[in-house]
Amino acid sequence: MIGDGTDNNRAQWLQERRKSIGGSDAAAIIGLNRYTTPYVVWADKTGLLPEKEDTEAMRQGRDLEEYVAKRFTKSTGKSVRRNNSIIRNPKYPFAHANIDRQIVGERAGLECKTTSIMNMKRFKNGDYPEEYYCQCVHYMAVTGYDKWYLAVLILNQGFMVFEIERDEDEIGALMEAEKAFWEAYVLKNVPPPMDGKPATTEAVNHVFRTESGGEADISHLYPDIENLQALKSQIKALNEQAEKIEQEIRQSLSDSDTGHCGRFTVTWRNQTRRTLDKKLLQASNPLLDLSPYEKSTSYRVFKIKEEEE
Repeated sequence: MIGDGTDNNRAQWLQERRKSIGGSDAAAIIGLNRYTTPYVVWADKTGLLPEKEDTEAMRQGRDLEEYVAKRFTKSTGKSVRRNNSIIRNPKYPFAHANIDRQIVGERAGLECKTTSIMNMKRFKNGDYPEEYYCQCVHYMAVTGYDKWYLAVLILNQGFMVFEIERDEDEIGALMEAEKAFWEAYVLKNVPPPMDGKPATTEAVNHVFRTESGGEADISHLYPDIENLQALKSQIKALNEQAEKIEQEIRQSLSDSDTGHCGRFTVTWRNQTRRTLDKKLLQASNPLLDLSPYEKSTSYRVFKIKEEEE
């Protein structure tokens, strides 16, 4: 057991977690995380990305972890205890576990989750998100425990508890995928393939956020660029087709705000958005300096220009 996730040791903990794959990375590596990708994990582990900014969802998840653990104990009668250390297993040197709770008297752990009511549909019929499952399987691999409990608080909606039994086939498959990722990409410092996901685009833009001038020989990419331009033309045509249909629907709605068609309900309602009129404000007060309130963002613009034949 190494490190500690508490504030006093956070810098050391962050450094340690980059040395191997954690539970929250597992689903991304095998393409089962909607919010992150293999490229993002690679860029993070190789130190090319900054630490994630604390979001309100992350903050609430941490603050409510103790509440979720207590609700789990009340619902199941099982006692839990904290374990803030980073756990490693010599069988899987490329992996680590930073678990929420251990179950007293069992070879088992507990993962505490807090999620929005917007994700309610992902819990229908006893299901739960795939990324949660991957995380629990990862933890069972590293700790060697026999089962993992998953406690989920759906804000203002409900509380659910799931029990996941150890499955050696699932563990073996996940650990093999993690090992392959670690050895092929992280250790060799080779980026994984692009996947078209927004999270990967954001990471690539950060990794190469500045340019140093000069020209790169990308002649080998000619078929890809040609294909890209063709796809963009198709997308443009499809967007125009979709816009035409929307125009026809608006024409049919006329000045009505709602229309019904089979299983579809279409609305076209007034909305108001308030913005600050900077020109009017400065015209009424020429001495007012607005620069302290302006936000400047620097970014690279990507364009493809086709030369005339």
